[in-house]
Formats: sequence, structure tokens, C-alpha cells
Amino acid sequence: MPGYSEKAFSELERWERKTLRSPSAASKIAKNWQRKINEKIPERIHRTVSESVKQMVRAALAGSDYLSDQKRLEEGSLEEREKVLADRISMYKRTAAVEGAGTGAGGLVLGAVDFPLLLTIKMKFLFDACKIYGFDPADYRERLFLLNVFQLCFSKEKKKREAFSKITNWEEKKADLPDEAEFLNSVDWKTFQLEYRDFIDLPKTLQLIPGFGAIVGAAANYHYLDVLAEYAKNSYRHRLLKQLND
Repeated sequence: MPGYSEKAFSELERWERKTLRSPSAASKIAKNWQRKINEKIPERIHRTVSESVKQMVRAALAGSDYLSDQKRLEEGSLEEREKVLADRISMYKRTAAVEGAGTGAGGLVLGAVDFPLLLTIKMKFLFDACKIYGFDPADYRERLFLLNVFQLCFSKEKKKREAFSKITNWEEKKADLPDEAEFLNSVDWKTFQLEYRDFIDLPKTLQLIPGFGAIVGAAANYHYLDVLAEYAKNSYRHRLLKQLND
């Protein structure tokens, strides 16, 4: 496995170890702070986040709300695909940072608006990544793969491990997937949104502070797109490199 694929494989192994390692002491302390801060956030903000995540999942499964100008790359090496992906990552990180700065400057009201806007940016990026790696998001199973990448990135330890298992065994798992209607009826919306909300609570709560929130909003959104890009890239790398080795 010479050249770029060998480098990607080494990076993939490091990413897998990092993804599955136990949370650090600092992470546990941060979670305690998140719970305390969470109690002070108005209930209407929690409702906004919950509804946004639910609508994001439905829109992702429908597939129609995340259309972009990115063409599906049906041919190309891993290196060629990831050069295209790198340009998309840069574009989406800039977009997320600008959006976070704008809504963060507005305090509580506009800060709440940031949640659905950032979700839309994240999902558009995932749909683009799907096409860049040669898969077709018109296929319901590929959209479900994207949701598992999202959960892998923005969940706590138990759910992260479950999503990791699905992603790294996707070709076997997808044969047993339910149809779209059955899946929508089976989703535990509350748990799904709580995992996402708890993951991003601390920096996104600081974004609600007028003035200061603009700085935090830009940095947090840029960071979260960077993290999502790493998870998406390595999830698709795993699929492609596994196919080469099979």
C-alpha cells in the first residue's frame, strides 16, 4: 500500500485509537461544568436545539434540503479525492466561523438561531463529503451513514462506540437496515439531541454572551467543522481502504 494510501492508513489507525480511548479527567470535569451551566439556560433554548436536531435528521433522510453544487466523483484516487475535500473543508470552516461570529454578537436570541444554522452547514458538508468519496447520497443507506458519522463525532463515550462499530462494519450492517419510514419511527429523538447538545454545551453557551459571544461563536464553529471533517474523512477512508484490502 505505497504512497498516499499508506500515509492515510497510518493516520486512520491513529484516529481510531483516539476515537476509542477513555475520556480524560479534564473531560469529566468539563462535563460537570456543562451540567451546571445547562441548568441556567432557558427552556426555550433547549427546545430550539431539540427541534433543530430532529428536523436535521428528517431533512438528512429526505435528502432534499442539503443539495449543493458538489459533483459526485465517480473516479479518482484517494489522494485526488482528498485534495477536493480539503478545499471544501476550508470553505465550510470559513462559512461556519462567519455565521458563528454574526449570531454570537447578538447574544441570547441570535445565539439560539446559531444552532439550526450550524447544523445545516454541518450536514451540507457531510453530503459533499459523501459525493467526493464517490458515494451517492440519493441512496437512503448513504444518508444514514452520514447520520452515524454525525453521531460518532458529537456523542459521548457509549454512543460514540456504538456509532464507531456501525461505521467500521458498514457494508455488513447496511444489509439489515430498516426502510426510511421504519427508521424515522424508531429514532429516540430526545437521546439523539441530548448527545449533541451535551457535546457542544460549554463553548456554545459562552456564545450567548453579548459581544464576547462573537469571538467564541467564530472559534467554536470553526473548531466543530474541523472536528467533523476529521471524522468524516476517516470514516470514508475506512470504507475505501477496507474495500481495497478485501
